[in-house]
Amino acid sequence: MSPRRNRLDSVPHSRSLRRAGFSLVELLVVIAVIGLLISLLLPAVQAVREAARRLGCSNNLHQIGIGLLSYHDCHKRFPEGGVEMRMLVSPSGSLLYPNGRQLAWSAYILPYLELKSLAGRIDFKKAFDSPENARAAAEIIPVYLCPSVSRQSFLIQGRGACDYGGIYGERIVSGNNPPRGVMLYGQSVRIRDIADGTAHTLMVSEDCLCKNMQWINGLNVFDVAYALNAAPAFENDPRSKHPGGVNGLLADGSARFFRNEIDLKILAALCTRNGGEPPGEF
Repeated sequence: MSPRRNRLDSVPHSRSLRRAGFSLVELLVVIAVIGLLISLLLPAVQAVREAARRLGCSNNLHQIGIGLLSYHDCHKRFPEGGVEMRMLVSPSGSLLYPNGRQLAWSAYILPYLELKSLAGRIDFKKAFDSPENARAAAEIIPVYLCPSVSRQSFLIQGRGACDYGGIYGERIVSGNNPPRGVMLYGQSVRIRDIADGTAHTLMVSEDCLCKNMQWINGLNVFDVAYALNAAPAFENDPRSKHPGGVNGLLADGSARFFRNEIDLKILAALCTRNGGEPPGEF
């Protein structure tokens, strides 16, 4: 009697290996489907990442708002936008402070941002660009940097960058003379001076494109003259890397996202502390 044959012995060898792997066509189809899925998901992933970065930027402004309000609680006024600014001109036409300190509001609130040690290293009797302040000025302060801004260096002329500027006023519908913002040169503003209401007055906004924005340098102050994200490169004005708008800090300490399409008259009203305009919807 011949031995019983295994059932698999009767299957041709080539047929038993037919489903052992993918064919080239099947592999190409799988790769194409994966590529399609990635192309569909990538914009969504990027949108989620930018939403997180925009939220981080808003949180920076909220922390700055806490610092400014804490400074106000202590000193009964907000800090000057810039101290002894070198471009200020007297009525006679001469410079008031040709060798001024030109220190920024953002340097004065460091103790209220839990950065007392850094503030202690600054000689506030010296200029922002003095040799005595060089090492402190080179410090990178994360709360002053928008997460959406990509840069090769966090230093500008050897000093820490700053993506946020104080609001000096507006030049959209007026000449801003005298300036009607909250962050003024050579003058401190109190909450009681904000007649339009703290919830309707911008105090700080983003400007991540200006080349002179340093947290110790008083040039990080501006009067708004253009629609959001529309200013030419030589101006410093509210601009951001967030699609569709700019984050801003109101004088009540709340951070808001303002869309590019905001009415210019409403934007102008937000940039003044005592314009008497109706706040409108923003």
